Amino acid sequence: MSALYVEVLATKGSTPRDAGTAMKVTETETVGTIGGGALEYDAIARARAILAARGPEETQTVPLGPNLGQCCGGSVTLRFTRTPRPTDQIDTVRQPICQAPSRPAPLLIWGAGHVGRAVVRACPAHAFNITWIDSHADRFPTRVPKTVAVTPARDMPMLAARAPFHAHHLIFTYAHDIDLALCAALLRRGFASCGLIGSATKWARFQKRLRTTGLDPTPITCPIGDKSLGKRPDAIASGTVGMLLSHLKAPV
Repeated sequence: MSALYVEVLATKGSTPRDAGTAMKVTETETVGTIGGGALEYDAIARARAILAARGPEETQTVPLGPNLGQCCGGSVTLRFTRTPRPTDQIDTVRQPICQAPSRPAPLLIWGAGHVGRAVVRACPAHAFNITWIDSHADRFPTRVPKTVAVTPARDMPMLAARAPFHAHHLIFTYAHDIDLALCAALLRRGFASCGLIGSATKWARFQKRLRTTGLDPTPITCPIGDKSLGKRPDAIASGTVGMLLSHLKAPV
């Protein structure tokens, strides 16, 4: 099966992934991630168009804000190639590394992209009562642990407005406007904890927008995870789940 590799050649400003990150794209599947969201969606579509037309390799620079409606504020230069460089980093699945608390805690995971999937993998068995939510049913993997309740919901903020008060939340959707709407809904509803994926730039803009609506964004944690571990989905998941378990006063 023919394949194309999408490489992050260079970055400027705040971006989801660093230079050297790559993903493999075929007509039917992808391996790895260059950051998810609109950037990755468009890159996959472009790679498949090149494959279908048997077109030449190409390079493009994508401003994240103007072109994709993202708040990162940076830009990414992508290379579409049939021959990856030896230094390219394509993520692989890691096994869970965290230990479970003595009692399961309710956890709502918003978004079934790469980071959401990595968090589900990283959660120890029976550590949480997980409800996994996305606006599109086809975004979920075909295999999901039996302990995870998959919930397609076209209007995720509406569902968030009815969430249990004692639940923990992690927000990883594909669109910044959905992330913002979920933050607002959860701040109005109340929660045990809430973590949002994002850069410092994204969070600064979110805080400003939330405050203009009379909401205090302080209870939300953003960025999440452990920056020293890197930007790979499994690294973000490891840091995020570890911090959540620490919040629950469980051994890690």
